[in-house]
Amino acid sequence: MSGEIPAADSFVVRRSRVHGMGAFAVRDIRKGEVVAEYVGERITHGEANRRYGTIHVNDSHTFLFTVSTRTVIDGSVGGNDSRFINHRCDPNCEAVIRRGRVFIVSTRRILAEEELGFEYNIGREDDDPPNVDELYACRCGARRCRGTILWPARRPARLAKERKGGEPSRSPPRPSGGV
Repeated sequence: MSGEIPAADSFVVRRSRVHGMGAFAVRDIRKGEVVAEYVGERITHGEANRRYGTIHVNDSHTFLFTVSTRTVIDGSVGGNDSRFINHRCDPNCEAVIRRGRVFIVSTRRILAEEELGFEYNIGREDDDPPNVDELYACRCGARRCRGTILWPARRPARLAKERKGGEPSRSPPRPSGGV
């Protein structure tokens, strides 16, 4: 990382073809540049579940970022424009957690007007609704788009069978990071 203070002039938020609003570079951004810090209210996983656990089953829109096993950042409370950086299957940024803070760092040169994006790595859960892949569909348009912002990209066949009435199993491992 080329420092821990993101440049305030690196992107603007506007309508995105990927999903809702997106973050677009207003100038060329160097590889390794910190473009934003993901900020918001720091809460526990339990509080995140309390706040968003009753959201309608067809609503996949939250601004939560898992920092650790104890901490989640809720970007919808006291957050900044970094919460509008969308998922991409061919990311030009990555989330870097350093001392409990989340920085969005460019992984390659980004040209002015290009939309910023990073890999969300949202983990699957045993109690995901049957339409979870539709709820978390990816629209990034990458040549190798995997069709979802969830990880792993497809529910393992064993878990899909169990959801239809087979025997229960443990949750699949969850990757680190993610919004």
